[in-house]
Amino acid sequence: MAEIQALAKGLKILNLLEHSRNGMGTTEIAKHLSIDKSSASRLLHTLANYGFVEQDENSSRYLLGPQLLTLGQHLLNRITLRDHARPYLHELVDKTGECAHLAIQAQRQALYIDQVESTAALRVESEIGTLSPLHCTALGKVMLAFGESRMSDDFRSFTHRTVTDPSSLEAQLAQTATRGYAIDDEEYNYGVRCVAAPVYDHRGVLVGAIGISGPAGRVTLERIDEFGTVVRDTADALSARMGYDASIFLSQGGGEEGATH
Repeated sequence: MAEIQALAKGLKILNLLEHSRNGMGTTEIAKHLSIDKSSASRLLHTLANYGFVEQDENSSRYLLGPQLLTLGQHLLNRITLRDHARPYLHELVDKTGECAHLAIQAQRQALYIDQVESTAALRVESEIGTLSPLHCTALGKVMLAFGESRMSDDFRSFTHRTVTDPSSLEAQLAQTATRGYAIDDEEYNYGVRCVAAPVYDHRGVLVGAIGISGPAGRVTLERIDEFGTVVRDTADALSARMGYDASIFLSQGGGEEGATH
């Protein structure tokens, strides 16, 4: 089916602004879309009228508007997992002292849909709505090891510890499936370690990942197993809250998720 060109250009503008921290001017947007400035201006004014973009009074540059936040909040509110996970995120913070995160898969990445912050002065936070790669984050590795996600061809290196070899990552994912939780050992950000575990629904389908992130000085390699056990047990409890019965899926062979859990 053919695209509606004006609508497609409007959506492309939103995608452009999503990746622009300081916004973009009309001329710059027109150049990216290969259209004239007057057409870009009409598109931007239409989007602004409906609240999808807004123009900075000082710089005249365009930024994403508040209507997107409203729509995003409606989407998040529809996610039952997020509602059920809240007390378990608090439990993780209470037991580990580190920030707790909840993510689902989106666009072949891990999408952070909720977090509870640590009370520690030095803590690791991830903004809700952030997308992170699967191959070098604990939450992402959960998607690869326990779900049906497939590895991307993009093995971008973020630190010298990032695993960029598919065979090495496959071996790491096998270890992850065996122990029941995934580890990010300063692979995405220097000085940060993360631990995450899978969350299943009543069908035995992986619906997300829950985990913690903290400074490497506190989340030490000596304590990884301790943190991993806490995260895995909390994820198991959340899965049970979602209607998952591990005994049923294990007795049946349980598919990929149940068999590895």
